[in-house]
Amino acid sequence: MGVPLVDLRAQYVSIRDEIRSALDRVLELQHFILGPEVDAFEKEIAVYCRCRHAIGVSSGTDALLAALLAIDIKAGDEVITTPYSFFATTSAIVRAGATPVFVDIDRRTYNIDPAGIEAKISSRTRAIIPVHLFGQMADMRSIMEIARRHGLSVIEDAAQAIGAEMHGMRAGSVGDLGCFSFYPTKNLGGFGEAGMLTTNDPNLAERLRLLRNHGFKTKYDSKIVGWNFRLDEIQAAVLRVKFKHLDRWTEDRRKNASLYRQNVFQSTSVELPYDAPIHVMFIISSSFAVSAAIH
Repeated sequence: MGVPLVDLRAQYVSIRDEIRSALDRVLELQHFILGPEVDAFEKEIAVYCRCRHAIGVSSGTDALLAALLAIDIKAGDEVITTPYSFFATTSAIVRAGATPVFVDIDRRTYNIDPAGIEAKISSRTRAIIPVHLFGQMADMRSIMEIARRHGLSVIEDAAQAIGAEMHGMRAGSVGDLGCFSFYPTKNLGGFGEAGMLTTNDPNLAERLRLLRNHGFKTKYDSKIVGWNFRLDEIQAAVLRVKFKHLDRWTEDRRKNASLYRQNVFQSTSVELPYDAPIHVMFIISSSFAVSAAIH
């Protein structure tokens, strides 16, 4: 019997009335782009990620590109990142005109190994993009020390790590910018494409708001050349409903992963993924448990 890794239908059934009520709010108001649902969701994510600002965008991929544009990455620049990530991490660097430079991963966490970063820094290096994989954060303390020593920006690719916590710091709150994806199969997933950026820098936040909306400060008044990276109201409304359940779903995943570890793989020779200390909030104990307990 096949066991689906993600059962979005079961999840939907459990919150169907809440979702329909949220959609009705949007449909009655007929405000579909950058309205009250987006504004409320941005505030909720900022608080959750312990950041001063959150800026909703059209996808996690667009969040990465917008982050690079916000710090003025351009042709001739180099951006250090990991080769072990979804393609969007590297493609955003290329789309910005820069060159990706890869540093190998830590074999325990599968995240970028800070010990290899400084050897790859050149006169053209402008930024580092660590990727937080499988719910576990990269070693941000070491990465930030290196970045500050060399005057580099840090963009956290937290597409797979909303709620991850290490040393009291949430994913997306440590670097200059954080990027999140709300693709439907993510732990917090919309009914289509959606993303978010986080930052503690008010100037970067303002620039991102311009970049996501054709550079508009006010309608048809473009201050810079921007893009169409806007988060729509329907996605924000759906995500606000799901967001209320996120921590409970996360805990269910952790419990299921623990059951697998204790009862299925305890006596085998299979080497399971590294299980970070308990102070990392959003632990996924093993790769097979990524989508467990979706409902």
